[in-house]
Amino acid sequence: MANLIWRWITRLGTVLLLMMTLACNQQPTPNAGTAQAILQGTSDPATVAGVVNFKETDAGLEIEANLTQAPDGIHGFHVHESGSCADEGNAAGGHYNPDNVKHGLLVRDGFANAHAGDLGNVEISQGRATYRATLPGLTLSNGDYPIAGRAVILHEKADDFGQPTGNAGGRIGCGTITPTT
Repeated sequence: MANLIWRWITRLGTVLLLMMTLACNQQPTPNAGTAQAILQGTSDPATVAGVVNFKETDAGLEIEANLTQAPDGIHGFHVHESGSCADEGNAAGGHYNPDNVKHGLLVRDGFANAHAGDLGNVEISQGRATYRATLPGLTLSNGDYPIAGRAVILHEKADDFGQPTGNAGGRIGCGTITPTT
């Protein structure tokens, strides 16, 4: 009987040791639920700066942008196809539009009537602005509308929601949406 108990203790100890060894060898992985884009000016000298944080929640993708050193006024704010900010932000391509639909305001018009990247406008006052939105359906890496690895663009003028892209003019700020740990 003592021999049987000793074998069970030995086996249990071996299993526990194996589990602890495996747990110690696991590497941390980035949290797919958060991302950040560091917004920088697209021309030289670059004046626009900012940080855009993204967080997946049950209600949708929370976006919070804190912008500085930007020209006062209303500026279009969009997610674009590519994550490259080269060529004064032009390498980012057009608005993220996987459904090939007309331009609009995503929070108001939904995916059937707006590009997935149509975030709307940001109003800059004294060089600063904060933008906040929660957008159901947008994600960072899963689902129909993932945006990690794409670029967020601040435009020189207001988005008037006209066709085909809102008439917001050139690109004055750009940042790549990068998952964070």
